[in-house]
Amino acid sequence: MFKEIRPEQIGDNAFKMIGKDWMLVSACTKSYDDEGKIITGRVNTMTASWGGLGVLWNKNVATIYLRPQRYTKEIIDETDTFSLSILPEKYRNALNYCGSHSGRDEDKISTAKLDVQYMNGTPWIKQARLVLICKKLYAQPFDPYSFMEEKMLKQNYRNDDFHTMYIGEIIKVMEDKR
Repeated sequence: MFKEIRPEQIGDNAFKMIGKDWMLVSACTKSYDDEGKIITGRVNTMTASWGGLGVLWNKNVATIYLRPQRYTKEIIDETDTFSLSILPEKYRNALNYCGSHSGRDEDKISTAKLDVQYMNGTPWIKQARLVLICKKLYAQPFDPYSFMEEKMLKQNYRNDDFHTMYIGEIIKVMEDKR
């Protein structure tokens, strides 16, 4: 059962949670009906291990980094919210699957045996132990001329497929203590 907590109450070590446990970044396109109700469209999720949590512009924020070829990036570019779902270790195979298959080609969420829930039209993964719902505040592609270490540039961007950094305000945190 999920309980809402404040971002300051997240007990996980962010370095372990993002870099070792990984997260699923989820988003969907949205439209509105004549009465203003949200209609959700294409949903996709992807595994990510690059990101951060902190404070910026006097807001609690999460940052994620997406390469241009990722289908989830296309969807996040079309919408104003996204979620970060941290799953228990028993879902490592699902995380591996979602990180190595494209939602352009299949419904990888179903194939990975995951379930989608929605919070005001923003999808998140029901099997998560921690969920952050984020409102997109800023997006900026990495600039190759801004790298201070050429070695890092060459190691990570041989194909010039520079990540876009997204900064999202954390508007809701849900934790499952099961």
